[in-house]
Amino acid sequence: MDNHTKEQRHTNMSHIKSVSSPEEIVRKYLFSNGFRYRKNDPRYSGKPDVVLPKYRTIIFINGCFWHQHPGCKRAILPKSNIDYWLPKLKRNVSRDQENIKKLKADGWNVIVVWECMLTKSKQKATLEDLAEKIRAAK
Repeated sequence: MDNHTKEQRHTNMSHIKSVSSPEEIVRKYLFSNGFRYRKNDPRYSGKPDVVLPKYRTIIFINGCFWHQHPGCKRAILPKSNIDYWLPKLKRNVSRDQENIKKLKADGWNVIVVWECMLTKSKQKATLEDLAEKIRAAK
């Protein structure tokens, strides 16, 4: 059972943007450092957030809750409506694993950047590490 009324839930869900702040942070960093990319390219499994063809690299920028980041405090299950959330989140994780497996089989370097790694205190180190991983893939 949901803790909110239908109207409250609708209002909450309508405020969720299609492009999250973590995606914007990564994309702006990549572009400002000379990386050119495609975003949300439907030709690839999972419609990755960032595709860098020159480096044969694909980047997924995952929310810790939606993709159930292992060991992360943001990946907790809701206490209400568990019959809905548990299967949904499990499907997300399963689909992520399948997509990554397919992309790697096709020769892509796949990098997952988690939302919690882009907090102010970790952001610089995470983005520098990301750039190193991309360059190493070339």
